[in-house]
Amino acid sequence: MKIAILGGGPAGLYFAISMKLRDSTHDITVYERNKADDTFGWGVVLSDETMSNFEGNDPVSERMIRDKFAYWGDVKVVRGDEAMTSGGHGFCGIGRKQMLLLLQERARDLGVTLSFETDVTPERIAELKAENDLVVAADGLNSKTRSLFEDKFQPEIDMRRNHFVWLGTHQKFDDAFTFIFEKTEHGWIWAHAYQFDDDTATFIVECGPETYKAFGFDTLNQHDSIALCEKIFDKHLGGHRLMTNANHIRGSAWIQFPRVTCENWYFENVALLGDASATAHFSIGSGSKLGMESAIMLADELSSGKPLDAALQSYQDERKLQVVRVTSAARNSTEWFEEVERYLDLDMMQFNYALLTRSQRISHENLRLRDPEWLASAEAWFQKQAGGNSTRSPMFAPFKLRNMDLSCRVVVSPMAQYKAKDGMPNDWHFVHYAERAKGGAGLVFTEMLCVSMEGRITPGCPCIGEEQVPLWSRLTDFVHAETDAKICAQIGHAGRKGSTRLAWDGIDKALPEGENWPLLSASAIPLMEGNVVPKEMDRADMDMVRDQFVASVKAAAAAQFDMIEMHAAHGYLLASFISPITNTRSDEYGGSLENRMRFPLEVFAAMRAAWPEEKPMTVRISAHDWMGDTGVMPEEAVEISALFKAAGADAINVSSGQTDKGEQPIYGRMFQVPFADRVRNDLNSPTLVAGNIYEPDHVNSILMAGRADLVLLARPHLADPYWTLHASVELGDNEQKWPAPYEGGRRQAITLAEREKAMAQ
Repeated sequence: MKIAILGGGPAGLYFAISMKLRDSTHDITVYERNKADDTFGWGVVLSDETMSNFEGNDPVSERMIRDKFAYWGDVKVVRGDEAMTSGGHGFCGIGRKQMLLLLQERARDLGVTLSFETDVTPERIAELKAENDLVVAADGLNSKTRSLFEDKFQPEIDMRRNHFVWLGTHQKFDDAFTFIFEKTEHGWIWAHAYQFDDDTATFIVECGPETYKAFGFDTLNQHDSIALCEKIFDKHLGGHRLMTNANHIRGSAWIQFPRVTCENWYFENVALLGDASATAHFSIGSGSKLGMESAIMLADELSSGKPLDAALQSYQDERKLQVVRVTSAARNSTEWFEEVERYLDLDMMQFNYALLTRSQRISHENLRLRDPEWLASAEAWFQKQAGGNSTRSPMFAPFKLRNMDLSCRVVVSPMAQYKAKDGMPNDWHFVHYAERAKGGAGLVFTEMLCVSMEGRITPGCPCIGEEQVPLWSRLTDFVHAETDAKICAQIGHAGRKGSTRLAWDGIDKALPEGENWPLLSASAIPLMEGNVVPKEMDRADMDMVRDQFVASVKAAAAAQFDMIEMHAAHGYLLASFISPITNTRSDEYGGSLENRMRFPLEVFAAMRAAWPEEKPMTVRISAHDWMGDTGVMPEEAVEISALFKAAGADAINVSSGQTDKGEQPIYGRMFQVPFADRVRNDLNSPTLVAGNIYEPDHVNSILMAGRADLVLLARPHLADPYWTLHASVELGDNEQKWPAPYEGGRRQAITLAEREKAMAQ
């Protein structure tokens, strides 16, 4: 093939090398607009895993690079006068200039033509496209090729909020990758520092937009900007200066990070590579890694014997998915640093843990493999904060709300069963909840218990009132007598989401004609076309519904529930007042957030007054309607939570969505945790969270990082009522209490787990 590569960075050079290794007869030219020894970065960070991939592709260049590495295994976090170090992280750094020179040498040795100081214009790109079998655009995050064919590649560029500047220093940071956080008169500012050769370290300075402007970095020239950074970080620089290699830029060298994604990575005979196709934030150090690994896959596909179009399609399909995993982690890391001031008042142990796990690529048990001693100290710290003295995992730490003591932080999430008859619970409910209470969870939620027959979601939903007290009492008596679990009644009213079929008969669809019942909501907006149109509630309706909630609370108290939760999420009646999507009223109950919260707060106050003072009460909210900026957004959820907290809510159960059928949620592992994190740490208020949480690792990392206080699991508890007991065995925790009749099962489970672990070693 005749191939033109636009851009002589690591990705472009490594692709040229990889293609030549697969077929030395390829005619390959790399076009680079800068000089051979120009570079505007400092160091490149690579992991041990990445280097193993490089060794498999080209051991010669891998050895050339490895011989020039600076290695470190520790991550050090410095905050003011505090410092903490953890080990086992296995990174290495090399100067970007050094790396480029090595890759250039290897490419020349293989017969690649390198054309420097060649600025490829749009006209020249068109010529190269016609003259070559393939054009690979490795021309960086500001790719001219991507811009020229924007309609084909369909890029999206998200300019992130923080500002940063790439600097270097001769101060040594060769003992650890170091994060330095300094509190100044204008807010927090921090540095990412790491060694990349014997004499030089990268020193990236970053801060939020408010601090950036308050310091005047937006108006300072490079010399004055660097001098100010030297002053801020003086005690960490040991008398050494900070240096720039961006003298070609006029004015400030501070920039914001552009998060680049592309719908398509190729068209016809033009393919994107590296930062031209997708960018990963510098805080996870994966930009060069992604580009070079993409180069390997592109070379593999082009050498597979497939037609060009099929090879490029395979490259796009496979590599795009792999890159998304890394860029998603990079997005998590980016957002963590954008909100870092939320965490800077955490205890140093928890702050350090939160920083290490910010991207969700490093898990709790992965930290144990890296540095078991440090993680053990972190777990002991967490247990001590919780009032215990063990070294068990965070999920097994106790928790207290008012006078309710929980044995652990695992919670069985509310899950509709659709098995009630005429609003009455039955043996199904007793067995379902009793089994999960025996399973080791600290707290078990009921499904939403409806305050009236008209407030049910479906004909299979249970109610809670005087008539149901004996049946619910049977359950709570069993839970209290036979388990260590506590049990919570979630109380709600379906609103416009009522009068629908059982889930397996068509979720959210209206009942057959003649079987529907009248509905109430904040506004007369049906859930879907064909569903019952609810009545817009008047004051008399509000009084009636409020009194129904109070009657249900009194029934929950009589049935000896340990806790209650007011359901004000997911588009149900109270949530329909809170969201502007479902509340279009023009009276004092609509419009502003203060007005939309008026009725839910009234109901909450009445419920709290009817509930025993010593028992806790929580409220579930939807922190994100997933309806763009027309619905509730996470920042407004903090205000909503603050109002409920002020009204006496002991904790906020932070959920999202299900407000309207037009929603466009973004799912993923632990996808609702950022919302709970925000509420918890902005308000200093306990939170509960659910949402695609299914592993002990997830639970422990959420708790240890201070992102929530209780973790709810739904589907895992449907699949396994004894999820917590089994998780304890998986983690090698032999302190977890099992029901006495199950002791034989506990011993066997532990023995089998230990045997499997021994065989795996």
